[in-house]
Amino acid sequence: MTKSLIQKLDILAFAAHPDDVELSACGTLLKHIALGMKVGIIDLTQGELGTRGNFSTRKAEAQMASQILGIHVRENLGMPDGFFEINTDNKIKIIEVIRKYRPQVILANAIEDRHPDHGRAAQLVAEATFLSGLPKIVTHDAGEEQKPHRPKAIYHYIQDYYLEPDFVVDVTPFVDKKIEAIKAYKTQFFDPDSPEPATPISGEDFFEFITGRMMQFGRPAGMKYAEGFNTCRSIGVDNLLELK
Repeated sequence: MTKSLIQKLDILAFAAHPDDVELSACGTLLKHIALGMKVGIIDLTQGELGTRGNFSTRKAEAQMASQILGIHVRENLGMPDGFFEINTDNKIKIIEVIRKYRPQVILANAIEDRHPDHGRAAQLVAEATFLSGLPKIVTHDAGEEQKPHRPKAIYHYIQDYYLEPDFVVDVTPFVDKKIEAIKAYKTQFFDPDSPEPATPISGEDFFEFITGRMMQFGRPAGMKYAEGFNTCRSIGVDNLLELK
């Protein structure tokens, strides 16, 4: 995408690995795209340490998932899978894309989870989101100095571990499209013809877990399917009658 075609985004979702967003938050992205909003995904790594597939297949799968979702932007920052650190260089990479797309809302990995990359990515993105608003941190894009930008909120999607959500988003109309996007990652999920070793997410019953988790999040709020999120600050509302 050329610089002239880059558009300001409403929501920018970060993921430690390609498929993190699809598994836990792409119903929410689909919903906001349907509302006319512009949405993007930034993958921190290529998922090259995954038991199944490799960085080349993962890249192709991410492209396919992006087409299914209809997102407006997807980039990969090329950090080392399993070994990326919370350091200055990685914070700057994230600050640059936040300032480039200037989203109102950031979505990030779960605050804690089975995979250690997830919680570490959550902290890294949260710190960079704050720092992006500091004018004395100077960054550039295509040779031009970027203006500081701090999104209005950062929310963490819930992944493998069950975490009590601070709020949920009704994604009932978008479940089928979400599952289609997840299945774009053919090497990672159920494929009866795959010669690769089984993993905790490669069984056919894993999709029952995905839909069951969405039902678990949705039921208390009177929704059939929902995705859950955590926030590190209080959320304000204008009208109590609009809460579900």
